[in-house]
Amino acid sequence: MNLTNKLLSLNNISKTYHSINGETKALDNISFDLYKNEFIGIIGPSGCGKSSILNIISSLDTDYSGNISIKNNISIGYMLQDPCLFPWLTIYENAILGLKISKKLNNKTKEFTISLLQKYGLYNFKDKYPNELSGGMKQRLALIRTLACNPDILLLDEPFGALDYQTRLKVSNDVYNIIKEEQKTVLIVTHDISEAISMCDKIIVLSNRPAIIKNIHTITLQDKKGPIENRKDPLFREYYDIIWKEIDKNE
Repeated sequence: MNLTNKLLSLNNISKTYHSINGETKALDNISFDLYKNEFIGIIGPSGCGKSSILNIISSLDTDYSGNISIKNNISIGYMLQDPCLFPWLTIYENAILGLKISKKLNNKTKEFTISLLQKYGLYNFKDKYPNELSGGMKQRLALIRTLACNPDILLLDEPFGALDYQTRLKVSNDVYNIIKEEQKTVLIVTHDISEAISMCDKIIVLSNRPAIIKNIHTITLQDKKGPIENRKDPLFREYYDIIWKEIDKNE
């Protein structure tokens, strides 16, 4: 990897939660790098601290040890499992909300947001409200709202977890293609091994708490056409079996 393309580096990140019942160590010396245009997945047992890593990177959580290095002028967008749409705002108003909050709303960013709505099939719904959208459309809108701020790195926390299986497949395919079209760098947390293999260039496998990195897999499917087609790749099952066994040993 070209070091000039390194956007983010985690070095020996550890996290301990404190409560009246004592201390619980969630993360133990987590280290990895994220390079421009990479799509990296974090996978592991439920409750192992996957989302804690995203919270630390996004500065939502500042109570940790270790060091995070972020390249100068790199911006980060965070998309949660819940689309977090405001029901009293129109689709367009929801799409520009991040720009308003960050005080980046101007004619240029408005035009960019409109272009995203047009490109990804929501422009004709811009004056409607979230309750008039399907679950998949809501996820697309949440992604457009994040992309409108033009972040260099996208953090995705179980973005398809609330969707049924068929919708999940279609939306993950849509989101993957949007991200590739916009040439974004991504770190996604998921509990779904198939999803991670079909979308990601690399997969970081975490252990149970306190989470350590058990392995980092480089995924080399023959032709990255999107999550649905990638599941048909001959190597897909091989990767699945390897990662499943690694996670199963955690239980």
